[in-house]
Amino acid sequence: MVRTAGARGRIRPCGRRRRCGRGALLACAAWAAGWVLAAALLLRAHPDVLSERCTDEKSRRILAALCQDYRGGALAGDLCEDLCVAGTLRYWRCLYYERGKKVLQADWRGRPVVLKSKEEAFASFRPPGLLEDPAEDAAWGFPDAELLLLAAGEVRSALGLELPAGRLGPLWPGHQGPRGRSQLASLWALLQQEEFVLLVTLQGLSPHTLPVLGSCGHFYAVEHLAAGSPGHSALFPLDGARRGHARAVGDMALSFLDLVRHFDHDFSHRLHLCDVKPENFAIRRDFTVVAIDVDMAFFEPKMKEILEQNCTGDKDCNFFDCFSKCDLRVSKCGAQRVNSNLQVVCDKIFRHWFPSTLRGSAVSVLLQRQLREAVRECADPGSPQGADPLVFWKLRQLLQAALRELQEAEK
Repeated sequence: MVRTAGARGRIRPCGRRRRCGRGALLACAAWAAGWVLAAALLLRAHPDVLSERCTDEKSRRILAALCQDYRGGALAGDLCEDLCVAGTLRYWRCLYYERGKKVLQADWRGRPVVLKSKEEAFASFRPPGLLEDPAEDAAWGFPDAELLLLAAGEVRSALGLELPAGRLGPLWPGHQGPRGRSQLASLWALLQQEEFVLLVTLQGLSPHTLPVLGSCGHFYAVEHLAAGSPGHSALFPLDGARRGHARAVGDMALSFLDLVRHFDHDFSHRLHLCDVKPENFAIRRDFTVVAIDVDMAFFEPKMKEILEQNCTGDKDCNFFDCFSKCDLRVSKCGAQRVNSNLQVVCDKIFRHWFPSTLRGSAVSVLLQRQLREAVRECADPGSPQGADPLVFWKLRQLLQAALRELQEAEK
């Protein structure tokens, strides 16, 4: 039956109120689910969308609160006196806030450093169970064996692996006395920060990660190095470099290959880099590449735990730059990563450099073409991980040959 225009303009009342209410409820749920899905996709594509505005005023307030807690005896650390009393650790500028994480640049006795914390406030971190009883003595008073056991549990949670007791020792100062409780509380705030635990675990073991210089409460300090950026023609600042642009890029590329080999083979478990971009790396004066942000770096056991999730397709098994495959028979992502650190470095870093960096240089056209093809082969997501060693050595030999030609041309 054809309705009149007037009939089309009126909304019919529901014949059965329950059925009408159920329909409205379903429509509302679908609308909400759509918005949740859209928000999730937006956050996945742009994780910094919820980042706070980085301001000097707020950064100074955060450090003032830190010092207030220190003077009140709530926290401790080997940098607290310099920051809160002597004034030899001075705030300089805010670098960035991201999803709660605070990263600030400071000057420590004339040396530029970076202060980091996963959270703004000390109270945001869970205290250790040993301090939950207010009747506990304020002195240290806790057996070393018990502390090691508790710390090992925190490390296992953060990294997904067991560490020898000898590697756990540097995680906290061995001082005893009136600040024992605050030292323990500060240690526990640091142990809840995966990046801190990883950096301390690798302390002295890797030239490609930053050593932890000290801490105050939940903030820890690392060396300040100029980070990379897509805005730089070579991705990394080359101010003051004593060699040509092409040679500098060649040296950095070789250092990236050394970092990949080192992270793949030199620890008890492979270390996976799941967020490869110029901003997460820096270079030293000798062109050694340093991973300066390792929030998204995971040893093999933790990587398996992260990847092994429910799925309906391969896209559900992509964790930033670390990919797995969906087993549709059980609707579960495989625990093994199917791409590699080398593939991602080739895709996110080397593709930008080659062949554009060598064009017009003294490197032969034949060698430029071979290097370009090797980078394309390396970055191919369809390449099996088993081909990595062959591609790695091919790239290394080609880069060394390119550097030799550049050096010969400069003589």
